[in-house]
Amino acid sequence: METTNPTDVLAQGTFDLLHPGHVHYLEEAAAMGEQLHVIVATSESVTHKPKPILPDEQRRTMVAALEPVDHAHRGHPSDFSIPIRRIDPDVLVLGHDQHHDEDDVRTALESWGIECEVRRASGRVPRNGVGKELLSSSAIKSRILELAVESEERTRSTERERHSRRPLERSD
Repeated sequence: METTNPTDVLAQGTFDLLHPGHVHYLEEAAAMGEQLHVIVATSESVTHKPKPILPDEQRRTMVAALEPVDHAHRGHPSDFSIPIRRIDPDVLVLGHDQHHDEDDVRTALESWGIECEVRRASGRVPRNGVGKELLSSSAIKSRILELAVESEERTRSTERERHSRRPLERSD
């Protein structure tokens, strides 16, 4: 009786402030095989954008809790190839907005002795109309800052109103 190994699919990313775009990416990646492995980048290895807000293990735990994920791995702080070589995937799925060039990824995988198909996931289209769904961590962070500014402005306005209603003190 011949046994076949499951198709191991690999997705990777920072996954800081999980959002529907992350879920879409991982659901699409999971559909490309039987076992979905996800590598969560360490804070030290993130150099192409601001450092993550959430700690490494918290981000890994959140990714592991998602239904399409079979295995969530913490990335290596200085050599991203180590967990990829350990997993030895059959398919590596890049996120639609990840900065990696597919041909460069294929070349790197070949140099590590990994025979692997490289695919790119599609982007998620907002389901509730344009602008109503936040599909990136940077959009979430921007919205948080907008709300903080609005809250601060309301607080200042309330303080000014309260101050302007105070009766004038007499100085005799």
